[in-house]
Amino acid sequence: MQSKSSDRSLSIEPHLTPRPIDPGVSIGHVHLKVADLDRSLAFYCGVLGFELKQRFGRQAAFISAGGYHHHIGLNTWQSRGGSPPAPGTTGLFHVALLYPSRASLGDALRRLMEAGIQLEGASDHGVSEALYLTDPDGNGLELYRDRPRDEWPITPDGQLAMMTEPLDLRALLSEAERA
Repeated sequence: MQSKSSDRSLSIEPHLTPRPIDPGVSIGHVHLKVADLDRSLAFYCGVLGFELKQRFGRQAAFISAGGYHHHIGLNTWQSRGGSPPAPGTTGLFHVALLYPSRASLGDALRRLMEAGIQLEGASDHGVSEALYLTDPDGNGLELYRDRPRDEWPITPDGQLAMMTEPLDLRALLSEAERA
């Protein structure tokens, strides 16, 4: 892992952050407004494989990976029977779910294919590989895995050089089959 000072050198406009946040801060969980709790549970648990940790009737559910209390909260408190936000409105673009390995991301792709769920995109960003889709309520999802930092593309002047190139889905599926 790079030191804080070398990580800081990747900041393109350091004047915007005179006092950076503690590097140990991370995104803990997300709550999504959904129209139909059972439909959302069928997708997140049945297709993606999250585990249901707690449910409050037809109003809310909390799901996780690996026994954590919850990574995703699904609720109908303000959205039961509702529709997704219209294009051109502000809001969350997507939730990114980080997979621990290329093989586990390949397994996610296999699960999506088996369920007949269409991808909206699949990209190699140099720093990560990502699958893009929407859940049954139109919430954007990015399923991705990070490459090790020593593989990140860096320009000759030391700046991060992320990109968007097509992701080889066959190779990703092969990785899952080998695991």
